[in-house]
Amino acid sequence: MTAFWFPAWPRSRVAILRTALYLFVVVDVLWATGFVAPHGDVPGGLYQPLFIGRVLPLPTPTPLLVAGIQVVLVVAALVAAAGRLPRVAGWLVFALYLEWMVIAFSYGKVDHDRFGFLVALAVLPTVGLARWGDDERDERAGWALRAIQVAVVATYFLAAWAKLRYGGLEWVNGSTLTRAIVRRGTFLSDPLLDVPVVLQATQYGIIAFELASPLLLVPGRWGRRMLALAVAFHLVTFASITIIFLPHVMCLLAFLPLEKIRAVGSGWKPPQFDRTNDQREARAASTMRRTARPKAASTAGGRPAAKSSRNDRSWST
Repeated sequence: MTAFWFPAWPRSRVAILRTALYLFVVVDVLWATGFVAPHGDVPGGLYQPLFIGRVLPLPTPTPLLVAGIQVVLVVAALVAAAGRLPRVAGWLVFALYLEWMVIAFSYGKVDHDRFGFLVALAVLPTVGLARWGDDERDERAGWALRAIQVAVVATYFLAAWAKLRYGGLEWVNGSTLTRAIVRRGTFLSDPLLDVPVVLQATQYGIIAFELASPLLLVPGRWGRRMLALAVAFHLVTFASITIIFLPHVMCLLAFLPLEKIRAVGSGWKPPQFDRTNDQREARAASTMRRTARPKAASTAGGRPAAKSSRNDRSWST
């Protein structure tokens, strides 16, 4: 269990993932979840906070509160994305984004694609300082990445459990995808309305994929195949019914060896282009070869001694 939860992975992998996720927070707050900002103008009587909003308790949204959270959240995310104040800015982003989600989903449905993303925002500040190109391995980085991976797998697996719990076999045997295509279909999926057998088989495939999602945690070939299948699943979903789980898709980056990405302008150069060291080493090797060859010994009369055979030749160090 220790080896699973605390693998020693490079800090640069966390640094790159952190930059990507914090920049996505800015995009999400200003564009993807832009519907949250108008909630400040909604009468307070319509606000039915989620369980966490009732326990803490969190304030009822107002225009000033929502606007203030939006501005501070964007600024904190930009600071965290730049690698500055990783703990302070990171915790602030997590707290404000959690409140942003409570405001978003206290007036209707709750999107399950935010679970892994919230877990990511919660664990990234625990790593502390991490920079691009820092290949030092750290168990704190491994734990944060593993927690995100497990959250991603839980999102898939529990989604299948919810389908079977609330919909039962009706979900896979019914017209689930048919209704989705009628509402949000594209020119790629509309022809499938005439082939209901394919849609029903796809519903079984979705459940099978989500139940098999723990394979994402298997190292090696099976894990890579499952990751490729997950990416293909989201691409096909978007192409067919225009639904994309952007926060969840961003968390799939936690399964990639991001440390192979080098920071632009970091000064790093491939060894083969560093000709100064190569030339210096070549000159030193040539000098050593010349000085290592022994001088010909002289005879007692001052004449050079006869050359020795190749087998008798000796070399000094």
